[in-house]
Amino acid sequence: MTRAAVIALALLMVAGIGAARAVEPGEMLSDPVLEQRARDIGRHLRCLVCQNQSIDESKADLARDLRILVRERLKAGDTDRQAMDFITARYGDFVLLRPPVNEQTLPLWLGPFTLIFLGLAAIAFYFWRRPRAGPPPLTAAERKRLDELLRDKTP
Repeated sequence: MTRAAVIALALLMVAGIGAARAVEPGEMLSDPVLEQRARDIGRHLRCLVCQNQSIDESKADLARDLRILVRERLKAGDTDRQAMDFITARYGDFVLLRPPVNEQTLPLWLGPFTLIFLGLAAIAFYFWRRPRAGPPPLTAAERKRLDELLRDKTP
């Protein structure tokens, strides 16, 4: 193979790594429509072990259990909303990658903005309270020399 072909193949392999999912073949549903619905739901649920991945991406045992639970709910005839509500009722809003804005999740949504505001206020306060840098005061010798220069210049 040419060098360009090897590089192209390597780039395709690296790009494919990001698209890989943790869903195992034994978990997949035989109905492609239900499987797609399960994948869509899985992309919106947080892995409670990893916390920065969806259950569709995580290889953790709990994420696997949640994927299976979602598929069981869909096979039982639940709508997507009913399956999400079932999981949320068990694990709380934290299991959602995008939790709703309510009184319990308000600190989660406003926390980053509050921290940024407080940081900017602290920086502004620091610069406002900081003593203004000016020229150092004149020494006695410098003051005397300045007085002499000013006397010589006056008519």
